[in-house]
Amino acid sequence: MSEAAYLQVARDIREQISSGTLKPGDKLPSFAALCERYDVSNTVIRASMLVLKAEGLIDGRQGKGVYVANPPHE
Repeated sequence: MSEAAYLQVARDIREQISSGTLKPGDKLPSFAALCERYDVSNTVIRASMLVLKAEGLIDGRQGKGVYVANPPHE
């Protein structure tokens, strides 16, 4: 069975962060843009953001968007 869609999205964004494609302080695309990019629903994007936030990789700012978090060791 294939991996859940939200885990695939989370993994892809996690890889972009670890490879340096997305850097600390970078703003992630809007939920609408992410839905389009990954061809998934808003619910899937929301779930993947919760995973990444729980891992400390991203930081949501009310009304401002979602940003790549600064690494905890810095």
